Amino acid sequence: MFNIKDLGIRTIVSPITADNFIDDMYRTLYCHYVDLRHNTSGSASESLELAGPRKMIFFDPSKTKAAVITCGGLSPGINDVIRAIVMELYYRYQVKNINGIRYGFRGLIPAFGHSIVDLEPDLVKDIHTVGGSILSSSRGNQDIAQMVESLARMNINLFFCIGGDGTMKAAKLITEEINRQNLKIGVIGIPKTIDNDLNLIDKTFGFDTAISEVVKVIQCAHVESKGAPKGIGLVKIMGRESGHIAVSATLANNDVNFALIPEVPFDLRGDRGFLKILEERIIRRDHALILVSEGAGQDLFSRSEVQKKDASGNIRLRDIGILLKSEIESYFLSKGFEINLKYFDPSYIIRSVPANASDSIYCTLLGQYAVHAGMAGKTGMVVGRYNNEYIHLPLEAVTSRKKVNINGNLWMRALEATGQPFSMKN
Repeated sequence: MFNIKDLGIRTIVSPITADNFIDDMYRTLYCHYVDLRHNTSGSASESLELAGPRKMIFFDPSKTKAAVITCGGLSPGINDVIRAIVMELYYRYQVKNINGIRYGFRGLIPAFGHSIVDLEPDLVKDIHTVGGSILSSSRGNQDIAQMVESLARMNINLFFCIGGDGTMKAAKLITEEINRQNLKIGVIGIPKTIDNDLNLIDKTFGFDTAISEVVKVIQCAHVESKGAPKGIGLVKIMGRESGHIAVSATLANNDVNFALIPEVPFDLRGDRGFLKILEERIIRRDHALILVSEGAGQDLFSRSEVQKKDASGNIRLRDIGILLKSEIESYFLSKGFEINLKYFDPSYIIRSVPANASDSIYCTLLGQYAVHAGMAGKTGMVVGRYNNEYIHLPLEAVTSRKKVNINGNLWMRALEATGQPFSMKN
């Protein structure tokens, strides 16, 4: 299930000066807890390949050419990963030929005419201090055969793909086409989604930075809500299909009174609906702070409206922030109840900031581990952290979404922090 494909036998001694090389036979258990009552073999059957340098490598550094690409939405830390990949290739493995593919997978399609960037240490040495991606990005499906043809024409041996679940799905198709053509090109994924919702990955880079930035906005919204009679602070943040950012930011701040996430449906009206409970909070405390994930409450919109899709095929979400603002104002107006509501939507600001120290460390390690895997001849895989171990996972293992467990410990602690009821459904 978790086996990683090798391009071939490793015959070259690694130039890495270390004595902590990883043997492929030394793995970590997929599940740390095994119930032997239901395991007839008496042992754990699933294990994961550990990340790290191998004593013998597949690619000859003097003849190796690498390419790096960034796809999808921005996230703090992309430049840190690019920098780590370049520095590791250049200084540790002596790989001097490193290309940056601009504007995502479009950069591999000749018709778009995007230029290639030579990634050298002097170019990338300071990029971790700025947000975004120096290679830029894009969304949308591109022709797999054309992309593989471009990689082959450019004589690329190692292809590093930084992106989310859509990018990993594309990387899997690229790997399959490479294998079909019997090419020796390694494809290594570095998982990126600010929402922290990739399956089997403890944490995706940018998540820690997002929490830090969201907390700053929450603090401002709290000040605003307390600064006027019947004040309400309403903050909309990222989280298309999962509320990991909202839950963690709620616990990090403790000023949030309502955390609304995609995993927990709620009603607006009725005796147990959100608006009635909000009214009770305002009467009792004279202010309230609401934190809502962008994917929450999508069922509250008219089903007759045809939802469009973006270039990546994702359904364009309706704006729950604007809907809540309108519904809250209308509800209290109908009751002759004056409120002072301030609405905050910092999503794009948060996505574009540089990584904080915690994320920078994580990004550096991900970049280094990705290079070790690539030079060893691994392919069709992502590097990530699982149960606090850096491991290799097949691309297909991370193409599904990780949700907040609404019966789990973290969500229960968030409910305790906010004081909101477990359900706001009538």
